Amino acid sequence: MLEGKFDESTFLKKIVDAIKDSVKLCNFNCTEHGITVQAVDDSRVLLVSLLVGQTAFSEYRCDRDVTLGIDLESFSKIIKCGQNEDYLTLLADENPDSVMTIFEDKKRERVSEYNLKLMNIDSEFLKIDDMDYDSVINMPSAEFSKIVRDLKNLSESLNIIVTKDSVKFTSEGETGSGSVVLKPYTDIEKPDESVSVHLDNPVDLTFGLKYLNDIVKGASLSSSITIKLADKTPALFEFKLAVGGYLRFYLAPKFDEDE
Repeated sequence: MLEGKFDESTFLKKIVDAIKDSVKLCNFNCTEHGITVQAVDDSRVLLVSLLVGQTAFSEYRCDRDVTLGIDLESFSKIIKCGQNEDYLTLLADENPDSVMTIFEDKKRERVSEYNLKLMNIDSEFLKIDDMDYDSVINMPSAEFSKIVRDLKNLSESLNIIVTKDSVKFTSEGETGSGSVVLKPYTDIEKPDESVSVHLDNPVDLTFGLKYLNDIVKGASLSSSITIKLADKTPALFEFKLAVGGYLRFYLAPKFDEDE
């Protein structure tokens, strides 16, 4: 049996909102250690990898590994039925055909229950090896979100150039062009506002802004983002969850023949 209780339903809402525009259907793989999700978008350009550790729950038990095949659009409608501060509990049997979502109002004696039918989703869980990247950038997630959303108005592509002195984001389209240059910066009072760049080799890569616009929806889960880049290799965009776990997006760069 699976039983996982969150202190606030808003946490799961943010997770679903962060991935539902990238992938529509995915398996929630539940084990004694927590819940993992891995799914590829329809174009097979973007891979989503999520870990919600056991520590993210106020109460958690999973007696036997359980896979929940979930339609994220339908699930999103259900979890929006609860108030942000409600307790949210997920319940499922060992061989489930549905998952129950229970909301408990902390101020009133009010309990709401919703059942979502599960789907059979074929997906192979990939083992993603740790890689050596040419560059690792840590920066405020709100800053990266603003750059992506501003430059998306000009083009379909975002070029990222990393040198030892700076990170340059450039977008060029028919109507015009724009660029944002960030330099490493340390804010002692607010470490999350700092920008750091670790560079082994200079990087010059281009990505589809359509995908980056979906990726930055994860910014609601973390105040900072880690971006790992290497030549002709899928980039890693990672949001660490303060309660334990992460949300990672692996995005393939554009190559010359695609542009």
